[in-house]
Amino acid sequence: MARQGSRGGAESKKMSSELFTLTYGALVTQLCKDYENDEDVNKQLDKMGYNIGVRLIEDFLARSNVGRCHDFRETADVIAKVAFKMYLGITPSITNWSPAGDEFSLILENNPLVDFVELPDNHSSLIYSNLLCGVLRGALEMVQMAVDVKFVQDTLKGDGVTEIRMKFIRRIEDNLPAGEE
Repeated sequence: MARQGSRGGAESKKMSSELFTLTYGALVTQLCKDYENDEDVNKQLDKMGYNIGVRLIEDFLARSNVGRCHDFRETADVIAKVAFKMYLGITPSITNWSPAGDEFSLILENNPLVDFVELPDNHSSLIYSNLLCGVLRGALEMVQMAVDVKFVQDTLKGDGVTEIRMKFIRRIEDNLPAGEE
């Protein structure tokens, strides 16, 4: 008798991805009920993402075997080609570098968080995937990089692509006790 519960790897991964997407949707829906306006929901999503990023960086560094990045361009490559692929199964493109090399955009052709989602008219200022900005900010802060991260385009709002803008603010210096490195 064949086991009905066994599924192929790809099918199981798709189910897991869909479960994550639907669970995230339920979280955003609950936040919209709990807070009076979209700005407060956006702040909560960023805060939650930040807390996830602070913890996720340890898992990322352990699983990816990525060493310390030497500059912001290398950091951008690791974020797009390794981190997004590892956790969301997508590889955003890196574009729109500033002349100073301290700012770039991640273009997500397909944002898995927004599958099955339509924003209601009364939530036009909701940044539905704002959790991602917080995750990036929190993770990079743990590796001594202060960054500003924000959505500038969103397919949920009618834009052709989803664009996350990242700006390097400063390197965070550790205050280690004398004699320790």
